[in-house]
Amino acid sequence: MDKLELGNLLYSKLDKSQVLADEPMAKHTTFKVGGPVDFLVIPRSVEDIEAAVVAAKHAGAECRVIGQGSNILVSDKGLAGVVIELGEQLAKIDVDGCNVHAEAGATNEDVAKAALAAGLTGYEFASGIPGSIGGAAIMNAGAYDVEFKDVCNSVTCLTPDGKIVDVSAEEANWGYRHSMMMDEGYIVLSATLALKPGDPEQIRATMDDLKQRRESKQPLEMASAGSTFKRPTGYFAGKLIQDAGLRGHTVGGAQVSNKHCGFVVNTGSATAEDVLQVIRDVQDAVFEHSGVRLETEVRMWGFED
Repeated sequence: MDKLELGNLLYSKLDKSQVLADEPMAKHTTFKVGGPVDFLVIPRSVEDIEAAVVAAKHAGAECRVIGQGSNILVSDKGLAGVVIELGEQLAKIDVDGCNVHAEAGATNEDVAKAALAAGLTGYEFASGIPGSIGGAAIMNAGAYDVEFKDVCNSVTCLTPDGKIVDVSAEEANWGYRHSMMMDEGYIVLSATLALKPGDPEQIRATMDDLKQRRESKQPLEMASAGSTFKRPTGYFAGKLIQDAGLRGHTVGGAQVSNKHCGFVVNTGSATAEDVLQVIRDVQDAVFEHSGVRLETEVRMWGFED
């Protein structure tokens, strides 16, 4: 990859205010750790996304996409290439009958609030999930026995070869924290949710109840990437970690949360290496104690192994 060529291509296609060179990823992830990316692009339109993807391809550079920066751990060394941040510039939400159409940058909380305002039920489960619609679609986000796949009709995506396609729920092949879009490197541009009419008071009560449950059980006051580990079949990751004696286990500024063992948190001074070491310690201890190998839900970017 030629970094100079990549920069010139990006600056020729986008407004300079949209392209941030050597931008610390710690400023753009909920873990609040991570070194600089060569170029962070903040698109204002689908055309801007396409321009950034084309520039990266021409320069032979890797291109990654984030929304709110949750569920990601970025190396302290940073990232080569381009990160495209889909945020408030691409966060429009439209309601048409029982369908909610949301652009990828719309937060799960804002989509849930829009559904509430329209008297539609079905997305309450996601109201407290950190992140955006794009990430929810890619990862098949879920909570309280409901998943994104249960309410989504289709997603509109940009393929690696530059085509804009509509992907049906069947084609998305959603599984546990997994989708076809993840496998194929599709960029989710928007999603259409199929919800149902409901009582606004009951919808609000459900959202308030879920919020209270999260606040009482999860370390929302600390920087994290959300739930760190996937749920192993037949087990709960948090209980396995607690049973292995890792509650409160600390490396540098990273810690297994005392409030919920399924969360690795940044106590304020963590590096990505601190977080990674805590994750490895947890995996080793749980395997030794119970024979279960925990897999991370958090995606690792920029690490050699």
